Amino acid sequence: MLSGPTSTRNHNLLSLYRDIRTGIIDQSTGKIFYGWYIALSGIVIITIATGLINQAFGAYFVLLQADFGWSKTLLSSGYAFARIESGVLGPVQGWLIDRYGPRIIMTIGLLIYGLGFIAFSQISSPLTFIITFAIMSVGSSLGGFMALQVAVVNWFNRRRARALILLSVGLSMAGFTAPIVAIALDYFSWRNVAICSGLVVLFVGLPLAQLVRHHPHEKNTYVDGIISNGDDNSPNITEISPHQSNDLTPRQALKTQAFWFISLGHAAGVLVVSAIMVHMIPHLTEELDYSLSKAGLITAIIPFAMLLGRFTALFFGEKYDKRKVVVVAMLGHTIALLLLAYAQSTWMVILFALIIGTSWATRGPLTQALRADYFGTKAFGTIMGFSSMIVMLGSIAGPITAGILADLTGDYKFGFTLLAILAGLGSVFFLTASPPKTSIPQS
Repeated sequence: MLSGPTSTRNHNLLSLYRDIRTGIIDQSTGKIFYGWYIALSGIVIITIATGLINQAFGAYFVLLQADFGWSKTLLSSGYAFARIESGVLGPVQGWLIDRYGPRIIMTIGLLIYGLGFIAFSQISSPLTFIITFAIMSVGSSLGGFMALQVAVVNWFNRRRARALILLSVGLSMAGFTAPIVAIALDYFSWRNVAICSGLVVLFVGLPLAQLVRHHPHEKNTYVDGIISNGDDNSPNITEISPHQSNDLTPRQALKTQAFWFISLGHAAGVLVVSAIMVHMIPHLTEELDYSLSKAGLITAIIPFAMLLGRFTALFFGEKYDKRKVVVVAMLGHTIALLLLAYAQSTWMVILFALIIGTSWATRGPLTQALRADYFGTKAFGTIMGFSSMIVMLGSIAGPITAGILADLTGDYKFGFTLLAILAGLGSVFFLTASPPKTSIPQS
């Protein structure tokens, strides 16, 4: 006979094994649940959709400024204009995804993105820069994160936060592409790098998008791969992917305080990360005299920290109130940006990278999990699309504010400090974003 402690330990290990297996194996097929394949392919797609231009834009920024003599304000405005277009597109994009499914919209988006990248390699004026960057932005938006999140929230319920965290690993991997692109730009023409990036989108991203499915019933299975009634092996299609009866419509969601506070808090977070993506490398090369390659290597610390942040999000997001975890992450955004603004030595820059990476990776997936918990999944794409119009304000204001104030004052200190204060305000929005009375039970 096993002793008490040994028996308990073995029982706990067996329970852990069953829990892991239940989360991975589809009960109706006995194979790995297809939702995980969507999340894994989504990691690569997000890496391509956000890493090759959004997170690497700071490196292009330096070379475009050197080649054409354009101001920081102009280059920041081009980036911000593309964000406006993507933000305005948000509600339409969300509706299209809910109506036609993520795969079709992603295919169109990635095709636009890849061809836009090739066109970007031929720019010669501010107008062509703004037009091609806007085309790439629309393509990456249609082909990237929103469509994949809609798919994931429809495939998962009990494991939703975990699946969203796994999907968001793509943002960490996208961070690794930024230093790779920066090093490539140091050795090759930026035009050639842009052409190669476009080909990667077309020949890697497009095929992977074909794996994505909107609902489990398209693969004749259940949400989470768990048979809800447990008494047959051939599930009834009408029971495979039911939406919860108390899912909110877009109109209902827009009437809740939580929708606006989550959106404003999200905008405050994006305010910081968008400014960092555009201005961190120029700040390091101009004010700390880093080479482009060295600045690129510093940026590589961020995705390492983001990988740590995924575990932080997973542990604290499942153990504590997601909303309060996001509040702490937003305060991390504030502290990190102040460190970057007043950095006098490399250790301060490294500490900035560690804090912003961990905070960003914690905030992102838990914010989306909050939306799904509060508003349900039936109209998740449309609701997220409307929210993106507000979040867009942060992605516009961050780069432009930092760029204008840097042109006026000669450095980034004042601009980064102002944005850090606004990020602190964002934590207040999340703190006060209580669940609406009609929200569904948290996943």
